[in-house]
Amino acid sequence: MIFQERRQSASSNPVSNPLALQTEQVIDIKKLMQPILRFKWRILTFSLLVTALTIFVVLSITPIFNAKSTLLIESEQAKAIKIDEVYGINSGQQEYYLTQFEIIKSRSIAERVFNDLELINHPVFNQPPSWFSELKSQLDFIPQEVMGDSQSSQAITKHKLIDDFSANITVSPVRKTQLVNISYESADPILAAQVANAVGDIYILSQLEAKLGMTQKANTWLGGRLEDLRLKLDQSEHKLEQFKVENGLIDVEGVTALDAKELERLSDEITVARSRKAQADSFMAVVKRYGATDISRLESLPEVTAHLSIQNVKSEVVLVERKVSELQQVYGPKHPKMIAAQAELNTVQNNLRKQISRLVQGIEDEAQTAAQTLQALEAQFSQSKGSFQNLSTKDTEFQRLLREVDTNRQLFDSFLSRQKETEVTGDFDSPVARFTDRAVVPLLPEKPKKKVMVILAFLASLGFAIVLVLVLDALNDTIKTSDDVEKVLSQRALGYIPKAKKGTSYDDINFSFYDSTVPLHAEAVRTIRTSMSLMAMGSHLNVIEVTSSNPNEGKTTTSMNLAFAYATMEKVLIIDADLRKSSLGLRFGLPTYQPGLANVLSGTESIEHCIVKDVKPNVDVMPAGAVPLNPQELLASSQFAELLTELKTQYSKIIIDTPPVHAVSDALIITSLCDSTVVVVKSAHTRSEAIKLTLAKLNQARSKVFGVVLNQFNTKDAASYQGDYGYYQAYGAEYANKPATNSGKENTKT
Repeated sequence: MIFQERRQSASSNPVSNPLALQTEQVIDIKKLMQPILRFKWRILTFSLLVTALTIFVVLSITPIFNAKSTLLIESEQAKAIKIDEVYGINSGQQEYYLTQFEIIKSRSIAERVFNDLELINHPVFNQPPSWFSELKSQLDFIPQEVMGDSQSSQAITKHKLIDDFSANITVSPVRKTQLVNISYESADPILAAQVANAVGDIYILSQLEAKLGMTQKANTWLGGRLEDLRLKLDQSEHKLEQFKVENGLIDVEGVTALDAKELERLSDEITVARSRKAQADSFMAVVKRYGATDISRLESLPEVTAHLSIQNVKSEVVLVERKVSELQQVYGPKHPKMIAAQAELNTVQNNLRKQISRLVQGIEDEAQTAAQTLQALEAQFSQSKGSFQNLSTKDTEFQRLLREVDTNRQLFDSFLSRQKETEVTGDFDSPVARFTDRAVVPLLPEKPKKKVMVILAFLASLGFAIVLVLVLDALNDTIKTSDDVEKVLSQRALGYIPKAKKGTSYDDINFSFYDSTVPLHAEAVRTIRTSMSLMAMGSHLNVIEVTSSNPNEGKTTTSMNLAFAYATMEKVLIIDADLRKSSLGLRFGLPTYQPGLANVLSGTESIEHCIVKDVKPNVDVMPAGAVPLNPQELLASSQFAELLTELKTQYSKIIIDTPPVHAVSDALIITSLCDSTVVVVKSAHTRSEAIKLTLAKLNQARSKVFGVVLNQFNTKDAASYQGDYGYYQAYGAEYANKPATNSGKENTKT
C-alpha cells in the first residue's frame, strides 16, 4: 500500500528559483520494509539469542506459590447489648472497611504472624543471601557501633526479615462486597497456605483483644464516674428539699397557676369598671353642660333615650298624645273626655320628667360607685401582683434546683446503664470477621509464567531489533539506491556496478567485465555506457573524467570497466591522473618503473613510451608514472591540455582516473578540460552531505557532471523491490547454462 502526501511549495522569486514547483512525496511500504528484510537474519538471530537467554534465566528462577484465604468483615457485629457509643465505631460507614483493610496490612499483624509461626527458624528465611542482597546491605547506611552489637545486629536482621515477609502479603478487597482476599507468596506452598490463614486468624484475635481491652477500660472509667455522679445527685436533691421547706412550698406549680388566674380576673374586672366609670363620667359631663332641670334637652340625649324605662314612658306619652289628638277632632277643650285625656297626658309627662330625673340621679350614683369599685380593684390588683412576683422568684429558684436534680439523675442513670452493658458484654466474644474460604496448599506455582515470559521475550526482542534497525536506517544518510541519487542529490543515476560475491579475488573484481559467469556485471557497465551516450547525444564525448568524494569508493574500478565497455565499439585510452596514489598500473600488472603521465608532463619521456598498448582489446593505458613533487602544478600546466588535444586525434574515448575531490583538488583542476564528469559513489557507504559538497565543488569548477554511478550495489536487496530498479540480472542469463535446442541459433550479446 502506498500513502501519498502532497506538499505545495512556491518560491517567492521564481527567477532565482526556477525549480520551485509542486512536489509529491511517495512513501513506499516496500521501501520501508527494505532494511528489515536486509537484516532479517540478524534480527532473527538477536531475538533467538535473547529468547534462549530468557529460557535459561526462567529455568533458574525459583517457582513461587500463592495461597489465598477470604475473610468476611461483619458490617454489624453481634452484641448482647449495643454499646457502639462506648467503642466509638460506626460500622455502617465506608471508612470502617478501609480501616479494617489497613489493619490487616499493618506491620503489627505481620510481626505477630512471623513470631507465632516461628518463621525466623524456617528454611525459607535461613537461606544464604544472594549477591544482590549483600550489595544492597552494603549500600544501606548502618552505624558500625550498632552492627558490632550482637543483639542489635540480630534485631536488625529480624527487622529486615519481617519487612521482606510483609512485602509478600497481599490484601485485596473484593469490589462492592464485604469480602477481602489475603494472599501470600512463597517458595514453600505449605508455608504460603499457613501464612494466608494465620494473617486472618491473628487479625480476628487482635480485634477481639482490642475490644476486650476497651471494654475493661470503659468499665473501670464508668465505675469511677458513677460514684461522683451519685454524690452530686444526692447534694442536688438535698438542696431542693431544703428550699421547699424554707419557703413552705408544697405545690409551686399549682399556687403559681392560681395567682396567675387571680391576676387575670382582677385585670378583666378593672377593665370593665373603667369602662362603666368612663360612660357615667361622660353622661354627667353632658348633664352639667345642659343643666339637670332642662328635661326637654336631656330627653333628646342618646344616653337618655336609650334607657329602657325612659323608652317605656315615652311610649305611653306617645299613646296619650295620640288619644288627645283624636279627641280634639271630636270634642271641644271643655268636654269631660278632653279634660280627662288632657289630665292623663299631664300625668304621663310628669312621670317622664321624674324618670329622667331619677335616671340622671342614678347615673350620678353609678359614676361614684364605679369610681370606688375601680379604686378598690386597683388596690387589690397591686397587692396580688406583688405577691405573684415574690412567688415567681421562688419558682425560678425552685426550677433551677429541680433542673439540677434532673440533670444529675439522667447522667447517673446513663452511666449506670453503660456500666451494666459493659459488664454484660465484657465476656461476650463476637468476632469482627470470619473466614468464608481458608487457604489450601497450592499445587501449581503462581510465577514465573514461563511460557508467557519466553513469548514476551521473543516478541519484545524482535520488536526492539526491528525498531533499532529502522532507527539506524533512518539515521543513515548514505546513498543506497538510484532513487536516493535522484531525490537526495538531484543528479542523474547513470547506473550501478554490482557488488562482487564474497571470496572474489581482487583481479576478478577488476576484470569482471570479461567474466562470462557474472553477466550482470557486464550488463550493468553497458547500461552506464548507454546512459552516457544518450546524455552526450548531439555533442562530443571524447574525454571522460571519473572521480569520487573519498578514497576507496571504486573510481579506478569504474574507470576500467567503463573503458572496457567503450572498447567493444571504439579505441579507448585510460589515463591514471592520480599522481599521488596511483593504482591503475598495478591493476593491469605493469611494473612500477613504467613511465606514464608524470613523465610526459615533465618532458622526460615521449608519449609513445608512456602508453602501454592493448592491455585489453582496444584498450591502452597511460599509468601515472614516477611520483612527482608537484603533481598539481603538472596537471594545471598547458602541457596537459596539449597532451589531451594530441591524444584526441588517436583515441575516440579518453577516460581519466582522478583523485578524490575531498582529498585534493586535482580533479577540479582538470575537469574543465573534460567533456563530462562521472562521480562514483560507494553504495550505502558515502554520506549524502559529502557527495553534495563534491558536486558543489565540481559545479563551481564548471564541470559537466553527467551523473552518479553507484558502486558495490547490492543487487540481492534490490531484487526484492523489482519494480523500483528493474530486473537485476542479465537478460537471458536464465538460459545461459541450458543446452541449445536449435543448433542453427546462437546466443548473441549486446
